[in-house]
Amino acid sequence: MLELRGLSKSYGDTPVFRDVSLAVAAGEFVAIVGESGVGKSTLLNCMAGLDHWSAGSIHFQGADLGGLSEDARALLRRRHIGFVFQAFHVLPHLDVAQNIALPLLLLDQPDDARVQAMLDAVGLGGLGARLPQQLSGGQLQRVAIARALVHRPALLLADEPTGNLDPGTAARVMDVLLAQTREHGAALVLVTHSEAAAARADRIVHLSAAGVSA
Repeated sequence: MLELRGLSKSYGDTPVFRDVSLAVAAGEFVAIVGESGVGKSTLLNCMAGLDHWSAGSIHFQGADLGGLSEDARALLRRRHIGFVFQAFHVLPHLDVAQNIALPLLLLDQPDDARVQAMLDAVGLGGLGARLPQQLSGGQLQRVAIARALVHRPALLLADEPTGNLDPGTAARVMDVLLAQTREHGAALVLVTHSEAAAARADRIVHLSAAGVSA
C-alpha cells in the first residue's frame, strides 16, 4: 500500500533524515518513534505528499508520488489519505458536524447520515451543532479523527494525536482511532512519543539520524 525507498530529506546542507526505507501493508498499524528533532513529523508530511524530499521515492497504491503534479497529489490525498494533526486544525467558524463533513464536501459527496454515524462512533453524538471552542481537548481530537476518517481513506497518518492530552483522555482517543481504522480496513501510521500508544501498534519503527530500524 505504502512504500518508501531510500528516502532522504535535507534543508540545504543539514540532513533531516537519511535513507529511510519502509513498507506499510493495507490494514497495518505502524508506530514511528524517535527522539525530538529526527524528522518524524517531516517524514509523515512526505508520506502525504505535503512536503518534498531530497532523494529516494514514495509509492502509494502503485503511484509514484514524486512523479505526480501538485494538483494530482492533492486529489490523491483528498480521496485516499486522512491526516490527524496534534494541533487539531479544526475550523473555528464551523460547527463540529460541518468540520467533520469537509472531506465529503471537497469530494462533492455530501452525506449527512455518514457524518452523524461518525459523530456517534467517536462519542460525540448530540454535539454536532457545537462550535470548537465549546469542546475539550479530547473532544477536539475526536473531531479531528472523525474528519480524517469520514471519507473512508485507505491510509490514515496521525502526528502525535495524543501529545496534548492527559493519559486517560489519550487512551480513549487511541481507542477511537484504532476502532475506526480497523472497522474501515485503513492502514495507520502514527508518529508518537507515547510508549503507551506505540505499544498498541502492530509494528514499531525507530527513526534516527541514521535511518529507520524495527
